[in-house]
Amino acid sequence: METMTKWTVVRVLSDRNAGLYLAGVVVSGFGTSALWLASGVWVKDLTGSDGLAALCMLAMWAPTLAGPLLGTLADRVRRKPLLIGTNLLLAALLLTLFTVDSPGAVWLLFAVLFVYGAAGVVHDAAESALVATAVDRSLLGDFNGLRMTATEGMKLLAPLAGAGIYAAYGGASVALLDSLTFLAATVLYAGLRVREERPAPPAGGRRGQTTEGVRYLRSHPVLRPLALSGGMTMLCAGLSGALTYAVVEDLGHSPAYAGVLYAVQGAGSVAIGLCSGPALRHLGERRFAAYGMALLAIAVALRAVPDDTVALASSAAIGAGLPAVLIATLTAVQRETPAALLGRVTATANTVVFTPNVVGLAAGAALVELTDHRLLLTVTGLTLLVTATRLAMGARTPIPT
Repeated sequence: METMTKWTVVRVLSDRNAGLYLAGVVVSGFGTSALWLASGVWVKDLTGSDGLAALCMLAMWAPTLAGPLLGTLADRVRRKPLLIGTNLLLAALLLTLFTVDSPGAVWLLFAVLFVYGAAGVVHDAAESALVATAVDRSLLGDFNGLRMTATEGMKLLAPLAGAGIYAAYGGASVALLDSLTFLAATVLYAGLRVREERPAPPAGGRRGQTTEGVRYLRSHPVLRPLALSGGMTMLCAGLSGALTYAVVEDLGHSPAYAGVLYAVQGAGSVAIGLCSGPALRHLGERRFAAYGMALLAIAVALRAVPDDTVALASSAAIGAGLPAVLIATLTAVQRETPAALLGRVTATANTVVFTPNVVGLAAGAALVELTDHRLLLTVTGLTLLVTATRLAMGARTPIPT
């Protein structure tokens, strides 16, 4: 498997478009991860409010709810110019944060984060659609796995860099760093060699165009169960994530130990990203996702065991199991969706998959105050295991959400 993985990486990186895409993901992902941490600290320092600091994440996630509508834009214009324009817009918008220097200006930071999130939905939809055109179809699984590896790798490094820059120079400097990463990504995307036909004029009303992606995803026998399983996975992952500090306390460590668990989880995600291409070719999207969910289920349940070794092993397994579902779903969407619908279907699938994560985080934060976290982890693990079993068996009944 190790030799096959190395060969996969070489195959992907030898493809010019795939290499440029991955470089763009690394560069822009670094800036995004740095800003993600710094924005909350920035608001906390300016206002002293934990609640307002937590709203930073909500501001970036909220536009995901409008995924079917925002994804329509990725199907109405050529995707490469849209990617470049989105990056330039964000690069310019982030510079306005230099005026945020008092509690009264915090509203501008929230507004920028909201637009940032909305542009991210459009960007992801356009990128997924363009990747399906610009990258060899036999490399899609490998590419998506390496993309996950790059994204998770940046999550390990960028927050520390962002925190250091914030501590030394302030929040505006982190915004400048993020702006520069978007400019660099623009240069990389401009180098893509892809021929795009101008999209045909839209037929039907705006509402019909928006719901077309929803209808396609809902009726597709392969994509529907994968997307619903992904939503269930992210719901349970959010719930489990909200219990992290309770797990750390049960282990007898300070809250800072959560950083160790997240680092180990990130390492697991990097590992699964490197071998996902060969695994997808061998297992197919549905079984690969089901096995990933099963691994995640066992790992989440084992977090209830107050032992350091078990906790570290569980974190690594969570890092490996969770991305498997996301990689399988995205790859299936790219392979099974007509090019004219790919932007809308991608954005709709992202809404179905990622929105439950916010619900899970909120539910976990409330339930941990009322119920023993070990019971919650056990029930969450069993729920994931049941869903994984039904996905693997190809049950005809709808997967519960």
